[in-house]
Amino acid sequence: MSGAIAIFAGGCFWCTEAVFRQVAGVSGVEAGYIGGHMANPDYKSVCSGATGHAEAIRIAYDPAVVSYAQLLDIFLATHDPTQLNRQGNDIGTQYRSAIFPADDAERAEAEAAIVRATPNWPAPIVTTIEGGDWWSAEDYHQDYWVNDGQRNPYCLATIPPKIAKLQAKFGDKLA
Repeated sequence: MSGAIAIFAGGCFWCTEAVFRQVAGVSGVEAGYIGGHMANPDYKSVCSGATGHAEAIRIAYDPAVVSYAQLLDIFLATHDPTQLNRQGNDIGTQYRSAIFPADDAERAEAEAAIVRATPNWPAPIVTTIEGGDWWSAEDYHQDYWVNDGQRNPYCLATIPPKIAKLQAKFGDKLA
């Protein structure tokens, strides 16, 4: 992946990937795992909750088109950052809401984004700011919404509302 990189975990990586592929300035989105204690995790081990990893996305983007702060705002508006260790029916630490900044400047931007988003939610935001090594998910998880998700009932129930939030609140940022 080339360009600036942002890494977010907001529940199912199929759902967050589908959202960020719609954003102008995003050149790539990769599904993967981060924040755990096992090298080379796979989907089955991450889903067990035993590895400590979160399902996440790694976004390649052009900061001249969309800033890291704007990506953070989109992230915090298109999933529920008030749900601890879950998103909807997906339950477990692997579905936590987390931001993985690359450096102290990104950490400060993440903290500021959480403060900006707080008035938009009726409950406290529980999104964590973490570190960790990135592991790419298996090939069949990449571009899932485009390749398989539109035939998956879970995705059909979960992704369109997220994209609708994106379109309603960030229509000027769509590709």
